[in-house]
Amino acid sequence: MELDNEKLIHLAHQLPGEALDQEAIQNAVTQMLTAFGEDPSRSGLERTPDRVARMYEELLAGYRVDPIALVNGAMFEEKYDAMVVVRDIEYYSLCEHHLLPFMGRASVAYMPNKRVIGLSKIPRIVDMFARRLQVQERMTRQIAEFLMELLQPLGVAVVVEGLHLCATMRGVKKHDARMITSAMLGMFRSNIATREEFLNNISRGSNPLL
Repeated sequence: MELDNEKLIHLAHQLPGEALDQEAIQNAVTQMLTAFGEDPSRSGLERTPDRVARMYEELLAGYRVDPIALVNGAMFEEKYDAMVVVRDIEYYSLCEHHLLPFMGRASVAYMPNKRVIGLSKIPRIVDMFARRLQVQERMTRQIAEFLMELLQPLGVAVVVEGLHLCATMRGVKKHDARMITSAMLGMFRSNIATREEFLNNISRGSNPLL
């Protein structure tokens, strides 16, 4: 089975360019500090624009991950035909509505169809979609669709749980509220027994989010 590299790049929503515009971010942060009524030149803030620019370089790195390099040949022809589950994958993302973090755990499963992927690649795929401006619903779907195209399996399932700081430190201020989203493709959608097996696997002895 050959990879459709163009489709994978499209599904990864990869952006061109090597890095963020650090100077533009620094200037914007300086303007924000001034708008807050602060003095950007005081000792505690004079390097803040640079720190924030470097922070966003890391937090938004998912936009510029090369999905082909990420996979890096770590797919193998294998006759294994039972469910593969990787659960409790920690992730950190930024809500695109308020630029505040949301974080949590993702659980991913697939039913192989003569092809399996190296264990470390699934968390890396989760990170590729988390490290950008996101909403949890879209991130969940993107992970599932990318794996479906990459592995051509019989099905993919993704469940994501998230704690959103835009709902805990502002707005409704509900610090115990958690959001759960799911995407079920292939036999995980059409076969109830397969879906229930996955849900049982990820709920057994699961760790609390925070």
